[in-house]
Amino acid sequence: MKMLNDFNCNCPIYLASGYTDLRRGIDGLATIIEKQFKLESCTNALFLFCGRRTDRIKGLYWEGDGFLLLYKRLEKGKFQWPRKSEECVTITPQQYRWLMEGLNIIQPKSTQKISGIKFS
Repeated sequence: MKMLNDFNCNCPIYLASGYTDLRRGIDGLATIIEKQFKLESCTNALFLFCGRRTDRIKGLYWEGDGFLLLYKRLEKGKFQWPRKSEECVTITPQQYRWLMEGLNIIQPKSTQKISGIKFS
């Protein structure tokens, strides 16, 4: 059984920023993917959507012979969902893990390790 927390499709992950009406089902979400974002819904990719209440998200994934609709509702806490515009952005597997852990997908940059410094 596939779950959103440990979903690993080794595929592109698209996040629909802004608000999505989560009353929509498979057909409604696939229509958003194709009409609004101009992407192919029947492809090996995970599409993520969040409503006004940021305690629940839906995922849509094409399995080759049909869609898998994933739904997650947090009992406590909220997802850190980008709200700026209604566009579809690609996120990395690391950003996906952060999202599932309740963290912001835009993390501050860490300092880079430096090696081979010579002091005179």
